[in-house]
Amino acid sequence: MSLKNINTALAAAFVLFILWFGTEFILSPETTAPSFGLPTWPSGDGGGFLIIKGIRDVVLALVFGVLLVTGQRRALGWALLVGALAAYGDMATVLGHHGSVATALGVHCLTATLMVVNGLLIMRETRGCAAAPATPAPRHA
Repeated sequence: MSLKNINTALAAAFVLFILWFGTEFILSPETTAPSFGLPTWPSGDGGGFLIIKGIRDVVLALVFGVLLVTGQRRALGWALLVGALAAYGDMATVLGHHGSVATALGVHCLTATLMVVNGLLIMRETRGCAAAPATPAPRHA
């Protein structure tokens, strides 16, 4: 299996996983929230923030998906690298609010790190494509 095929399979898995997880937060935040790793359910209207988290995840998955489907592999690599910051931020949020260390590391940190690895592999795969400036065709008189 080629590096491109492995990268494509990993990126597609991220799209599907993040899309599924985000949709779950939008449709059923009260049942999905415990898997996020925070120790308590938000009080008052705080549950709305879980839906916002779901919307963020769906949008992120759609960005990755569009870049993947349109063949914008270099941009996809960059997007995965930047998108990993959201998962690292989720990890920091769980740890900062005395949530589950196992979930922070085993879900959020692992996801973010795999996104970084996938992004770097795609950047490696496409490195020859990035710096090749277009040269004008010679003029014939």
